Amino acid sequence: MTTVNLKGSPVAIKGEIPAANTSAENFSFVKADLSEASLDDFGGKVKVLLAVPSLDTGVCAIETKRFNEELSTMDGVEAIVISKDLPFAMNRFCETNGIENVTSASDFRYNSFTQQYNTEILEGPLKGLSSRAVFVVDQNNQITYSELVPEITQEPNYEAALAAINDLI
Repeated sequence: MTTVNLKGSPVAIKGEIPAANTSAENFSFVKADLSEASLDDFGGKVKVLLAVPSLDTGVCAIETKRFNEELSTMDGVEAIVISKDLPFAMNRFCETNGIENVTSASDFRYNSFTQQYNTEILEGPLKGLSSRAVFVVDQNNQITYSELVPEITQEPNYEAALAAINDLI
């Protein structure tokens, strides 16, 4: 069983996350307007998958804002922030914070992402939510960068993720 830390205490997650040089599995999610979409809808683009517990937390908000800013000048790159927040809350966060370069993807309906990418937290106060992870996926749906953030309350390695993105564009 894989573990991450929450404020220094270990918590189990579903399993090993997909590694670099593996295929990114398709997953379904609910968009802000309650329509459904999937990873396959972003074919031909570089995808940055941002798995977060909730946009209502400080670290998740900082991460989403940072990727929104960093990706604003990158053509052909689609960032998707995935949490089990309701689409209404995700939309409100994006509108309030001027998030225009990140697609919000609610996993509340199908649990498709957290199950397929093994990011679901299995115990503790955040049980059922996603752990923090970042995946960079190329135009052919191959994962080129994979990071499971070891401490949920910390930000990911932006520089490594951005370097992986830049290698693809």
